[in-house]
Amino acid sequence: EVDLEERLYELDLRSDSDVPDVPPPTDSTPEILKKALSGLSARWKNWWIRGILTLAMISGFFLIIYLGSFMLMLLVLSIQVKCYHEIITIGYRVYHSYDLPWFRSLSWYFLLCVNYFFYGETVADYFATFVQRREQLQFLIRYHRFISFALYLTGFCMFVLSLVKKHYRLQFYMFAWTHVTLLITVTQSHLVIQNLFEGMIWFLVPISSVICNDITAYIFGFFFGRTPLIKLSPKKTWEGFIGGFFSTVVFGFIFSYFLAQHQYFVCPVEYNSETNRFVTECEPSELFQMKKYSVPPLLQAVLGWETVNMYPFQMHSFALSTFASLIGPFGGFFASGFKRAFKIKDFADTIPGHGGIMDRFDCQYLMATFVHVYITSFIRGPNPSRLLKQLLILQPEQQLSVYKTLKSHLLEKGILQPSLRG
Repeated sequence: EVDLEERLYELDLRSDSDVPDVPPPTDSTPEILKKALSGLSARWKNWWIRGILTLAMISGFFLIIYLGSFMLMLLVLSIQVKCYHEIITIGYRVYHSYDLPWFRSLSWYFLLCVNYFFYGETVADYFATFVQRREQLQFLIRYHRFISFALYLTGFCMFVLSLVKKHYRLQFYMFAWTHVTLLITVTQSHLVIQNLFEGMIWFLVPISSVICNDITAYIFGFFFGRTPLIKLSPKKTWEGFIGGFFSTVVFGFIFSYFLAQHQYFVCPVEYNSETNRFVTECEPSELFQMKKYSVPPLLQAVLGWETVNMYPFQMHSFALSTFASLIGPFGGFFASGFKRAFKIKDFADTIPGHGGIMDRFDCQYLMATFVHVYITSFIRGPNPSRLLKQLLILQPEQQLSVYKTLKSHLLEKGILQPSLRG
């Protein structure tokens, strides 16, 4: 029998076409569905399974929205951990790396370190008043980045100490695999939560647009698809791609109109240290106040309207929906290429008819980055509430210095009345 180390060494030298197969996932479809759909062809059976599970997931998503922002954050964290687990597991299986020293433990250790860093940054940004009341947390926040770096260095040193002769290349493969997986999952999920703090509408519209595009593109492709779109994903068609685009733009416009009417969805999510709860109460910004717009002359003849009333956010929904339907699918194409490279159909078999969690969220991660960049580039301005929280955690003498500087500036600008001098 070939020695394990020799086999791993030979694996390093193989070409891509010789990558070993991953064991196929088992069928996790509930028996009750199998019996109910037993008389259908495989094509229609998969249609019904996907449809039923999609409705179940959407219903569960609405329930979590009802439960509030904190439950949505827990959902994002849970999805992140599961996606990380699915990708890392593929690496273990493909490279037969179960016997690599410490590597399974180190993979999860690095996940813990990176989450500690990102969630610590979130606590420092959005929970300043809460932290101010607890001395232990003040220490952790003050030295947060140093602690995070020390934790990572510990894992890095443990990895170096775990290196074994003839495993070197494979161990570095898996080290890189782990870090790229962290970049894909943890960083993007952190951005999703950052978007959520800007207002639930910045969380719901992008995510719902991707879901809508996924569903409508599948429906249009299933019934009308004839022209292949891309070789990486043979089932994708131009008919589905175009149908999904128009459907998503219309959905995003209507869905945004509905959400923009409610404070619960448009107000930034803030933590109230007095009630120990997340609150979404505010005076809606101009983005969410109805305005009258002139209809372009070319469209006036078609629509018969000279003006139209709409929320400014609905204009931004066009950008979000367009990205979700035209660029977002490339996250799915990337995932398809990844799966083809390692000869697997799905990332896992968590959801019958859909595959793994990563199979359903491959486009969402790309969308999260776009939304965060879009907000910081075109939407977000100075945040007085966050600035005030930062001022409140300063020492009294620092607060007094800021007050004097601000007062002097306002006097020079003529904003303060002369009677207030002195």
